[in-house]
Amino acid sequence: MAHAKTGALKGVIVLDLSRLLPGPYASMILADHGARVIAVEDRRFAEEYFPDNTVNRGKQHMTLNLKSEPGREIFFELVRNADVVLEGFRPGVTGRLGVDYDSVRAVNPSIVYCSITGYGQIGDYAGEVGHDANYLSLAGVLDLIGEAAGRPVIPGIQIADLAGGGMNAVIGIMMALFAREKTGQGQYIDISMTDGCLSLLSLALNIQQTAGQNVRRGDWFLSHRYACYNTYETKDGRYLSIGAVENRFWKNLCVFFEVPQYAPLQYNDERRKEILEFFEKQFRSRTLDQWKKTLKGLEICWGPVKHLSEVLEDPFFSQREMVLELAGKNGRRLKAIGAVAKLSHTPPKVSGFPPEFGENTREILLELGYNDSRIESLASQGIT
Repeated sequence: MAHAKTGALKGVIVLDLSRLLPGPYASMILADHGARVIAVEDRRFAEEYFPDNTVNRGKQHMTLNLKSEPGREIFFELVRNADVVLEGFRPGVTGRLGVDYDSVRAVNPSIVYCSITGYGQIGDYAGEVGHDANYLSLAGVLDLIGEAAGRPVIPGIQIADLAGGGMNAVIGIMMALFAREKTGQGQYIDISMTDGCLSLLSLALNIQQTAGQNVRRGDWFLSHRYACYNTYETKDGRYLSIGAVENRFWKNLCVFFEVPQYAPLQYNDERRKEILEFFEKQFRSRTLDQWKKTLKGLEICWGPVKHLSEVLEDPFFSQREMVLELAGKNGRRLKAIGAVAKLSHTPPKVSGFPPEFGENTREILLELGYNDSRIESLASQGIT
């Protein structure tokens, strides 16, 4: 069965009421490390469900109408033996459904209850709608992404959803579970994706306070201002990155290109354009593949800018177990991104094809003691 697992979280039961990306991403991490995750969704969202979404790997999925009294009764039967409830509704929704923290805690006082929202449970923005770009905007992150003379650029990945929300939810849940081991008490976790975005600006804040001026988009020492930390176009229209922050790496780069006089001018503002133009010309002289061979082992902190398709075929990520395949029914296979935290004694295990919508409903209800006729009745009434 999907919940017969090993890992650091073996025996932990998570009820995931969230949808879309932040919550399911968080519960995926918990599932990879051995938690039994039961994803619960209303049947009305079936058409929006993407069955091959690998963030649902290793989970069970059941349908449940929490607006109905029988649906809530089933939910609270699950709550009695659960360790974690995860939800991603707007503030106030769980209260209206009758599945908020206070209601859940009344049934299971040791529950760890985590809410992921765009702006958090309190504050002037709490009731506002939003998406990733909005949270990045409000937190000041988007203002730092893009070219110096251009407009803010929305990144091609969901930073707020994943780093701001999902990852911080996992951190909060793990801390709450750890505290519960010592106190026996569960607790409520308020995760704001916007808070999570703001937390990513610690270095920018430090630099701004030290320099006494605003960090500007595309024009500070870790964002294109200097040649030592920049991206460069190659002869074949590809790109590579240089991250030679420390002078010893920068010096190695200068020596390789036979311009040792630039080594002490790494952060020189009077000569920076001259130095940038020199390296731009140099890197345009060869293809990316040629640079891969030429720069290998030179101790300069560089990397090819790869397409996702190239990443999936890179042996390095297979060696790291970060790109793997999930096996499903009828020989179906899916590429998946692996688990990041590699624990030595309780290693993660990425397994289990993403379930179909409601695939495990009957199995879970049988486990709760419902018989076939009752299960059929619940389905016919639209409760499951």
